[in-house]
Amino acid sequence: MKMDKVRVEEAAGMVLCHDVTRIVPGESKGRAFKKGHIITEEDIPEFLKLGKAHIYVQDVDGGVHENDAALRIARAAAGKGLALSRPCEGKVSLTAGIDGLLKININALDRINDFRDIMFATRHANHRVSAGTVLAGTRIIPLSIGEEKIAAVENICNDAFPVIEVKPFYRLKAGMVTTGSEIFKGLVKDGFGPVVRKKFNELGTRVFRQVLVPDDTGMTVKAIHGLLDEGARIIAVTGGMSVDPDDLTPASIKAAGGRIVTYGAPVLPGAMFLLAYIGDVPVIGLPGCVMYHSTSIFDLVVPRLLAGEILEKKDFSRMGHGGLCLNCSRCRYPECSFGK
Repeated sequence: MKMDKVRVEEAAGMVLCHDVTRIVPGESKGRAFKKGHIITEEDIPEFLKLGKAHIYVQDVDGGVHENDAALRIARAAAGKGLALSRPCEGKVSLTAGIDGLLKININALDRINDFRDIMFATRHANHRVSAGTVLAGTRIIPLSIGEEKIAAVENICNDAFPVIEVKPFYRLKAGMVTTGSEIFKGLVKDGFGPVVRKKFNELGTRVFRQVLVPDDTGMTVKAIHGLLDEGARIIAVTGGMSVDPDDLTPASIKAAGGRIVTYGAPVLPGAMFLLAYIGDVPVIGLPGCVMYHSTSIFDLVVPRLLAGEILEKKDFSRMGHGGLCLNCSRCRYPECSFGK
């Protein structure tokens, strides 16, 4: 679409080809004039009050208007679990349509933003999001753009589809093994169970059984196998994750047939975390910090497992940048730097 820049005083009878925004500081921001509006003499003082001495008016076709461009980019990039807004002032917002895990193809996103006059901003990936949450927004910078640029962005999105999506959480059958002779004998009350159950519940997964065992490799292996026999699709083993002589959880998980992906992670709290797989069932070893900290490595890893992701060692290596929790007096996770 070709546009002409004209003085507002000369615009009566012409077609406005972009939204014009009215901002009242501290009160509101909204659309004063909509794209496609036919300008009247009565409109001219209003434009001037809004600080618009010049405006763009539509001439003839020859490009892609900002609203159409934003909608095409958003449609090309968006995968499942997303809802798209109607274009407003040249921008389209992408909102979570379901509760789930936000996934972003960062390489494709970078390639889109390498184009001059195009922007696509998102939240950080690999975090739990709730339905209705705004996750991204896209627009072009000028009022119109060449068709070839939008087509090139669409090609990137097609090659890397989806650029952005929300993966639903599977409602898995979760089992739990709590180790510690002091807990098994009733000398100390178990503090892990309520915390882990609550965290799983918040993600839509129920812990169907918790087995208490002493610091004994054979009994821990038996408990893990028993949960597998009962149909567990994810198993959490709590306690016994340090390097003390009586802490046998990592060796027990390995003895149960676990293929160790990582024992240790560059995350605080959560450095002594373990992930293994027995067949295709993830087995996680949870250190004591999960019991004491409202946010920990549990919140970075378990949502990804419940979304069906198979994690590798490199996934944990990349957690170091942003892996330090600041232990704020009031936890605001995920609205903070942790895990980003």
